[in-house]
Amino acid sequence: MKIKGVIFDFNGTLFFDNDKHILAWGQISQIIRHKGITEEELHEHFNGVPNNKIIEYLFQKECDEKTLAYYSELKESYYRQYCQEDQATFHLVAGAEAYFDWLKHENIPFTIASASIKENIDFFVSSFHLDHWLDPDKIVFDDGSYENKVAMFKKAAQLLNIDLQECMIFEDSVSGIESAYQAGCRNIIVVNSANKKEIYQTLPGVTKIIDTFEELLNHR
Repeated sequence: MKIKGVIFDFNGTLFFDNDKHILAWGQISQIIRHKGITEEELHEHFNGVPNNKIIEYLFQKECDEKTLAYYSELKESYYRQYCQEDQATFHLVAGAEAYFDWLKHENIPFTIASASIKENIDFFVSSFHLDHWLDPDKIVFDDGSYENKVAMFKKAAQLLNIDLQECMIFEDSVSGIESAYQAGCRNIIVVNSANKKEIYQTLPGVTKIIDTFEELLNHR
């Protein structure tokens, strides 16, 4: 089946930034608990967990909305700072821009569905000039209205005006892949930023696993 539209996850898919999130949460942990984060905590309580849940874990109690909002925004502020400070890695994944160019040349519409907040999306659009390739108003992000990533993928397809079964989705996490499949996509390409190829290739809907977008440009 010819692909009529493409939806990209962002963090870990188009931009490798996991280390910056770890640094930012480490800073928040120091402020709240006066200590950093252990490797075990990172895997059990941080990776793939919403900001609010992480903050409550750090406090070891439920927090009011004001506290959650304050520390969530502070964490993302640190995250953006760490991204800008590391200019050597502050770029899209190799081949991504050329792949965007190819999609535009082929008249295949595409957008982004990301669990990032609006401030981070605006930061990415400005820093990586994403508006050169796509309409920022069609980027789906965490504005508090989506129950999960499944709903976000469905919204992205709706904005592209294309059935999800005719879309290709790029993801990097197991939960994201499962959400893409649950949403109705059967053509999921995984960017292997977490180096879990053995796990990815067992998941339904996965049609290809890549390390960079250059692989797609070389084999199209």
